[in-house]
Amino acid sequence: MARILLIEDSPTESAVMTQLLERNGHQVMTSGSAEDGIETCRRERPDLVLMDVVLPGMNGFQATRALSRDAETKAIPVLIVSTKGMDTDKAWGLRQGAKDYIVKPPREDELISRINELLGA
Repeated sequence: MARILLIEDSPTESAVMTQLLERNGHQVMTSGSAEDGIETCRRERPDLVLMDVVLPGMNGFQATRALSRDAETKAIPVLIVSTKGMDTDKAWGLRQGAKDYIVKPPREDELISRINELLGA
C-alpha cells in the first residue's frame, strides 16, 4: 500500500480517483490546488503524487517543476493525470520532471499498472 497525494481541483474527479486508488489498496491524501499540494507534499512525504494540470492559480506543470527541483521532494515521483492530451503537453510535463503522463479519464488497470511501475512494486 502506497501513500498517494492527489492534486486535483474537481471534487467529482477527486472522489472518483480516491475511490479507485483506495479500492486498489492505496492511502490517499487530496489537495485542491497546486500551492496546497506542494505544501502537503513537503509535510507528508507521500510515496507518489498524482498531478492534474489545469488548476486554479499555479498550474500542474509549474507545481511539478517546483516539486522536482526541491531537495525535499525531488525523490517523490510525479504522475500527471490530465485532460490535456496533446503530445506537446506530455513532452512538456515530462520536461518539468514528471515521471509519467496519463490522459484523463484513465483506465483503472493502466493507472494502477503505471503507479506500481513508478513505486517499483
